[in-house]
Amino acid sequence: MCEANSCGQYGKRWSCPPGCGTLEDCRRQIAARSQGILVQTVGTLEDEFDMDGMLAVEARHKAQFLQMLEALRAQFRDVLGLGAGCCMRCAVCTYPDAPCRFPQQRIASLEAYGILVSQLCRDNGLAYYYGRCSIAYTSCYLFNPKENPAEA
Repeated sequence: MCEANSCGQYGKRWSCPPGCGTLEDCRRQIAARSQGILVQTVGTLEDEFDMDGMLAVEARHKAQFLQMLEALRAQFRDVLGLGAGCCMRCAVCTYPDAPCRFPQQRIASLEAYGILVSQLCRDNGLAYYYGRCSIAYTSCYLFNPKENPAEA
């Protein structure tokens, strides 16, 4: 999906393909973790073209996602956060000319890791579409709860 470059970030960020690694690399990172938490923010829009509303819901989702990611990382050493959309930590990414400035804060999207969000939601009993004039952003956290405690 990312290769179609509908968001315009393919090949421009460390968090996006090919910078985030191959699908096999991503599968290995996912498989190395045994538990996950799926989160979603759903918002109501004034109409189907309410871009300001979409951006506001996205900003709220990303802020809450990062807050929870910090809390989980305080509990577990190795948490993989997969967000909605590409990492925007830096206004201009260093890809491919220099290493990522903030590799521990870099967030790849579910899609960049080859995950179909609609299928992920369906497989976990979570709605993906909430009807006209609504939007949903979905992310997840993957970790190993019994090993690698943060304080170790």
